[in-house]
Amino acid sequence: MVIPETFKAIRAEENSSGSIEPVLKEVTLDSMPVHEVLIRVEYSSLNYKDALSATGNRGVTRNYPHTPGIDACGTVVYSADQAFKKGDLVMVCGYDLGMNTPGGFGQYIQVPAAWVMPLPEGLSMRESMMLGTAGFTAALALYKMEMNGQKPGNGPVLVTGAGGGLGSLAINILSRSGYQIIAATGKTSEQEYFKTIGATQVIDREQVNDQSGKLLLCQRWAGVIDTVGGNILSTAIRACQTHGNVAVCGNAASFELPVNVYPFILNGVNLLGIDSATCPMELRKKVWNKLADDWRPDALDIISHEISLDRLPEHIHLLLSGKIRGRVYVNLKD
Repeated sequence: MVIPETFKAIRAEENSSGSIEPVLKEVTLDSMPVHEVLIRVEYSSLNYKDALSATGNRGVTRNYPHTPGIDACGTVVYSADQAFKKGDLVMVCGYDLGMNTPGGFGQYIQVPAAWVMPLPEGLSMRESMMLGTAGFTAALALYKMEMNGQKPGNGPVLVTGAGGGLGSLAINILSRSGYQIIAATGKTSEQEYFKTIGATQVIDREQVNDQSGKLLLCQRWAGVIDTVGGNILSTAIRACQTHGNVAVCGNAASFELPVNVYPFILNGVNLLGIDSATCPMELRKKVWNKLADDWRPDALDIISHEISLDRLPEHIHLLLSGKIRGRVYVNLKD
């Protein structure tokens, strides 16, 4: 494999007005930090955190210019660690990739060996990035819920932000596992899409946005996978069944949580934090192997669509404005 002098990457950098914007650039390998494993990236994916990084959110990325992309899958070009060799098919999802370490929106990444895992058997590189961090987070949420006693027979599971990538994949993974799913979304006109990927019921997100101030609500679901935070998460917790599990996966609406202690001390609701970026490698491999096998989504081609690297900047802005349904994955091959 011949390493080119320069390669293509989306760089988030300051424009003439002082704003940070993503632009397609040619960059060099010496612009990256030196780590043990050099990977030729073939596929990546677009996540909410990537869009924040690409537009100057310094809570995600401290210094610019920068190459975002928290997901990457490709081929090992060089490894100083004997765990990997030239030609291995590998993936990197999370850790510091795409945050303060140049990420998967470039055709090459150089990362610590501890971040790298073999491509799960049964998944192609393309499929792995159709899933990416969104699919892994959804699967990790279900894994932790089931560790706390969640079962299909307990009742339906609410998925908030159902039209997004994480929400859509959560619906499909839950459906594959035998669960009934209530999809809460602002895109209720797309009933056919949600039913096709596995939702049992589709409701407007305002039905999960209780403004009454009540400390507890009528119990409506046995578990929750939440991607939005704020009052919607508070409502989901207060309306969760006794001993149900609420997995917190995102903050698309708000990072705040206006809730009291009663759902926890009277109804025994479990609030589960899902941090996919720092998930230990042993658990990471276990969950990815489930994604490649019995939790493998069967609607990936419906949920996901492919774009080229040069189309990423426009899709970053579409994602931030809530105009993307499902997942976007990126083909970085020439």
